[in-house]
Amino acid sequence: MSEAVKPLRVLIVDDEAPARSRMRDVLADCAQEIPLEIAGEASSGRAALELVGQVHCDVVLLDVRMPEMDGIEVAQHLLKLDHPPAVIFATAFDAYALKAFEVHAVDYLLKPIRASRLKEAFARVRTARPPRPEVLRELQRAPRAHLSVQNRGKIELIPIGEVVYLKAELKYVTVRTAAAEHLIEESLMRLEEEYGERFVRVHRNCLVARAAVRGFERSTEDGETHWVVVLNGIEERLPVSRRQQHVVREFSR
Repeated sequence: MSEAVKPLRVLIVDDEAPARSRMRDVLADCAQEIPLEIAGEASSGRAALELVGQVHCDVVLLDVRMPEMDGIEVAQHLLKLDHPPAVIFATAFDAYALKAFEVHAVDYLLKPIRASRLKEAFARVRTARPPRPEVLRELQRAPRAHLSVQNRGKIELIPIGEVVYLKAELKYVTVRTAAAEHLIEESLMRLEEEYGERFVRVHRNCLVARAAVRGFERSTEDGETHWVVVLNGIEERLPVSRRQQHVVREFSR
């Protein structure tokens, strides 16, 4: 006797209550043919990430357009999990988004969502892999509001506005805030591309938040004098490389 197929556990994420209600109705229609159950629902990206750390879900039905943190950013943070859920994006008509999803073969549902289309998406979910990081970066239209790390199976968000500096350490980047240090597995070069207006490079391996720069001091080490950055919120001084000394003049104007 064959083993019964486990129901797909589905998390609904949409900032509009009517849209979540509509999704529940469509899921109820699908449940007549496909084993599934609702794992929960969230009205924001932040709430969704908190819920994923508390309940098991196989697939996230994710609204693209949400305030504070859009669906593309949520999907990027979900990839930090050891076993990230599959993602199906939901979007109102948006020519840019639809073309991008189709080019990258990312599954999406066009609102208002039809049960037949959702069943097609679910048919692919069990074998589908989560979107690749590079694909989500291509879909991203604005810098992420947060960086993130996994901490004991949960996603911890780091508001980008609290970051004092980003420093490359081998294959990781140290994210320093006034309160803590975190290690993320991202490229410093890509972070500079994403947040170029917010950060300034002071060394080949270090980006400093412009808003965190209090000033510069001369420091002598091993008989050599060089500039260091004085930062708000932390005592640590960071060296300015010879190549980046123009930064000192830029902030002195």
